[in-house]
Amino acid sequence: MKDKIHGKIVNNLKKVEGWFQSKSDSYQIPIYSSYDIRDSGFKVTNVDANIYPAGFNNICPTDQDHAPELMQSYIERHYGTSVKKILLLTEEHTNNPYYWSNISSLKKIMTEAGLEVQISIPRAKGSGKIEMQTSTGETLSVCPAYFENQRITACDFSSDLIVSNNDFSEFYAEWGPEILNPMNPPRELGWYQRKKSNYFKFYNEVATEFAELIDLDPWALTVETELFTQFDLGDDQGKEQLAERVGQMLERTKKKYTEHKIDDEPFAFIKNNSGTYGLGVVKVVSADEVRNLNYKSRKKMKAAKGGRDVEEVIVQEGVPSITRAEGVTAEPAIYLIGCKLAGGFLRTHADKDATESLNSPGAIYKRLCVSDLDISVADHPLRPASHRRLGRPLPHQQANGPRAHPV
Repeated sequence: MKDKIHGKIVNNLKKVEGWFQSKSDSYQIPIYSSYDIRDSGFKVTNVDANIYPAGFNNICPTDQDHAPELMQSYIERHYGTSVKKILLLTEEHTNNPYYWSNISSLKKIMTEAGLEVQISIPRAKGSGKIEMQTSTGETLSVCPAYFENQRITACDFSSDLIVSNNDFSEFYAEWGPEILNPMNPPRELGWYQRKKSNYFKFYNEVATEFAELIDLDPWALTVETELFTQFDLGDDQGKEQLAERVGQMLERTKKKYTEHKIDDEPFAFIKNNSGTYGLGVVKVVSADEVRNLNYKSRKKMKAAKGGRDVEEVIVQEGVPSITRAEGVTAEPAIYLIGCKLAGGFLRTHADKDATESLNSPGAIYKRLCVSDLDISVADHPLRPASHRRLGRPLPHQQANGPRAHPV
């Protein structure tokens, strides 16, 4: 399937590029994003997206060397030459040295793009600077970011733009209803209100339009996703309704498998609708499995960042991965700056099979130099033309305001 998709993209390249250009010209695209891609052999689809990606340290050095040029181009296109000083806002509740390596990589990309960068973290005024350690032993000096006079301030650093790597699982209500500093990505795309169900609704619409553009069955690029709002594993009635929804999706997937002569057994994922870091994800293969979830699975399903309760979930068609790296299951993660491919990596997991979520403890990241792959785009077996286009963000108008961002 990836060969077929790749061939159709290459054969319709001018039409495809024109389509992407027409979709993106009139909208403000977030400064960066990342996308997890699953290639099952019979479909290639996006199964997760992050507007506040935390893995820039995992992209290969060749791509990191090229990233400052993409960053400079993005800043100049969206802000002209007025932005010179960046306040890089980080996650608050983590000492994970790999996360801080991501921040170090982001700072380096921005600095080499000619920008002055101050790393900051949400803290009360007067908290004082803190030092954080990266996985390579580098020490980062981090200023407290606090709200005052409708602006975010850190160490008296007068920024032209806040670039957020904080995913806003918390709204930070004490910061007030309106922050005058320009912020990218905007706080409104944070997990305090962002929903996976909205993302996949729009993703499937756009993927269908793209498939029709290149004369491909949309099923090859989409992933069926349903919202379930009455999530409470302690409520027998709610659990039964969830089990029925899972069973119905598995039946529909089985019919598609039969139609496409696929021998695999279907499976599904139940995911926290506001999830991040791979938390709150459970694989199921039958309705009865939902009815009989054990304590460990129920505990896993209730896991959410910051210990918050999971209030609603999505039921999503499971897409197996045929991608392998050094003999273990893998999946590409694609990173973009604006709409431009900035790099990526292969997420691998020795303890997971092709049907399981790889975004879990024990995952190992393998280098994937996309800049090198582009040199032989017509021949390389990973077919980056299909992968990068499945990862490109597309804009949709939000109902709550005139500014448009990818959902």
